[in-house]
Amino acid sequence: MYDRRALVRRPSSRLADGLVTHVERQQVDLDLAVRQWEGYVEALRTAGWETIEVPLADDCPDSVFVEDTVVMYGDRAVITRPGADERKPETGPVADLLGALGYDIVSIEAPGTLDGGDVLRIGRHFYVGMSARSNADGIAQLRALLAGFGYTVTGVPIRGCLHLKSAVTALADDRVLVQPAWVERGAFADYRIVEVDPAEEHAANVLRIGDTVVSPACFPRTHERIRAAGIHVVTVDVSELQKAEGAVTCCSLVFAHRPR
Repeated sequence: MYDRRALVRRPSSRLADGLVTHVERQQVDLDLAVRQWEGYVEALRTAGWETIEVPLADDCPDSVFVEDTVVMYGDRAVITRPGADERKPETGPVADLLGALGYDIVSIEAPGTLDGGDVLRIGRHFYVGMSARSNADGIAQLRALLAGFGYTVTGVPIRGCLHLKSAVTALADDRVLVQPAWVERGAFADYRIVEVDPAEEHAANVLRIGDTVVSPACFPRTHERIRAAGIHVVTVDVSELQKAEGAVTCCSLVFAHRPR
C-alpha cells in the first residue's frame, strides 16, 4: 500500500524577480500569486494527496517551482543540480527534508545539470528534456542512478520552451498531451497523442494525479480535447505563477510513498 505525497513550497516574496527565458516579463501580483498557490495546494489535498511543505526560501525567487529540485523513485530522492546558477541554493533544504523523512538521498554532481521540469516519468520509463537547463552529463548521471532499479532513460530534444514538461506531459499510462511546436511527436510514438489546441500555446503542461489531471483554467479548448479522450480535468487559476514562467507541474513534486 502506498501513500500519495506532494512536495510544495510557498512562493518567495521575490517571485517577480525570477528568471524568465521564453515568456515576456510581466508585473506579478504577489498577494494573488500566494492565494492562487494556496488554491493549487488545496486542489491536491482535495484529490487525496498529503502535502509536505518545504521551508520557505525567500531569497530564491523561483523556489516555488519545487519540482525542479528533485526526482523521486521508490525510496530514493535524486537531488538535482539546476541548470541556472541562481537556482542551485534551492536544493539543500529539499535534501534535508527528504533525508529527515527517511529517503535515500543521492545527487547530480558537477558538471552535470538537471532540472526536474525536464524529467517526465511514464511507468518504468523516464524521458528527459535536452534543454538549456539539463545537459548530457546530468542525463547520463540520472540514467546510471536509475539503471539498477529497472528504469530506462531517454533524452528528448526540445525547442522554443524552457523544459520538456512545457511541451509534453502524461495524461495516462498510455496517453500524452503534446505541443508539437516544441517537441517531435515521434519521440512519443509509443503512446496515444492528444495535441493542444493551436490557439493555446502553453497548454501542454498538466499535472497527472491518479486518473485526473490538473490544468491551468485558461486553456478551455485543450480541456475539451482532454475530456474527449476520457480524462477528468480539474482546473486551477495560476495566472500569476504563469507570468513567472511556471505552471502546474512545477509547483509540486507528486510521488507514491511506501510506509516503512
